[in-house]
Amino acid sequence: MNYIIVDLEATCWKTGTDPARQEIIEIGAVMLTPGAAQPMPEFARFVRPVNEPVLSDFCVSLTGITQADVDGANPFDVVFGAFVTWIAAEPFTLCSWGAYDLNQFRVDCSRHQIALPTSFERHINLKKAFAQWKGIKPCGMKAALEVLNLPLEGKHHRGIDDARNIAKIAQAMLPYLRDYGGLSSPTDYSSKR
Repeated sequence: MNYIIVDLEATCWKTGTDPARQEIIEIGAVMLTPGAAQPMPEFARFVRPVNEPVLSDFCVSLTGITQADVDGANPFDVVFGAFVTWIAAEPFTLCSWGAYDLNQFRVDCSRHQIALPTSFERHINLKKAFAQWKGIKPCGMKAALEVLNLPLEGKHHRGIDDARNIAKIAQAMLPYLRDYGGLSSPTDYSSKR
């Protein structure tokens, strides 16, 4: 079974940011195959927002994603289709740090009148699972890396960089998650961030 570690970046503003208003501007993902010797395959694409196509200064500063990056990208329906094709093999479990990413996929699929694949509902909220594994309160990805003595690599709040970092955490958690039952059954461990 493959585990798709995904991290999304979306339009955002210093005030007024709401998932219903936000649009995905980057899909970053790492495919984790337990026991695989080869490097983990990655998916990294920018997405052109359509409702509010001009990025806020806050969004550019937070993510490092530029207006030129999204202007040169395909819209969500095209990029999401490529993402689903990239995942390809069944079965898989979608994993993200918190419930936001799965919920934002739902919002953007609805906005573009695309059916969210039912396989996406096999989702693990790694933030919640990590807290249970370590017996701590839910924490951010950066804090979880510190708990595991792993370096934060790349730029925080860039989808592909965060997906890579979350994949390192997931790799460390695999034995726990197998016993926990999360990675072997279609259970949703999502909760609000």
